[in-house]
Amino acid sequence: MFLTIQAHQYDAHRSLLDDMYRLRKKVFVDEAKWTIPHQNGREIDRYDTLGPAYLVWCNSERTRLYGSLRLLPTTGPTLLYDTFRATFPGDACLAAPGIWEGTRLCIDKANLGEDHPDIQPVRAFSLMLLALGECALAHGIHTMVTNYEPHVSRVYTRTGLSVDEIGRADGYGRFPVCCGVFEVSENVITAMRQKLNVGLPLYRHAHLPSVIRSASASKAPGTRKVAAHA
Repeated sequence: MFLTIQAHQYDAHRSLLDDMYRLRKKVFVDEAKWTIPHQNGREIDRYDTLGPAYLVWCNSERTRLYGSLRLLPTTGPTLLYDTFRATFPGDACLAAPGIWEGTRLCIDKANLGEDHPDIQPVRAFSLMLLALGECALAHGIHTMVTNYEPHVSRVYTRTGLSVDEIGRADGYGRFPVCCGVFEVSENVITAMRQKLNVGLPLYRHAHLPSVIRSASASKAPGTRKVAAHA
């Protein structure tokens, strides 16, 4: 199952969140060799203290984690602006209530292999992207923005997701870092489901408060909508 964990739900999902932080340390520090803060086997940064929403993929008992990612409104602090500002044009404003940042997407290959051996990691990544689109659509987000290395664009293509690369920059590691945006709409979700041969929605929410409720209360100056290819 795919569900969001919002700030007011953290206490109810402490075990899943702890597994998520441990998974992030394993994927990004141990395997990807990122130089980022970590402590006690967990990768947690300052953006995790800002009350983000997390999209998690877990079993129905909510005891086994298969994947996760973090969602932050661009009207507040983001990696996009604080770390990767050089990856998109200076005249592009990506701060608006309906534009959210997705980061730290990762898959637990061990848990997935044990419980769902028929789902390969690449497909799992694609399913996370589809669930992200469904989640964003359900909560009124019209545009997602993310930073990624160039080779990840192939995964987007296999998922049926059209990501509009609006810039890239060197100096962050072995590879350039790209900035991409994609539209969140029924047409986009339908195209992804067809590409992945998924008939039913992956993400289901039960009348939860909108994840953009707090962001909608403040307007960022000089904002404009950034259109991505459908």
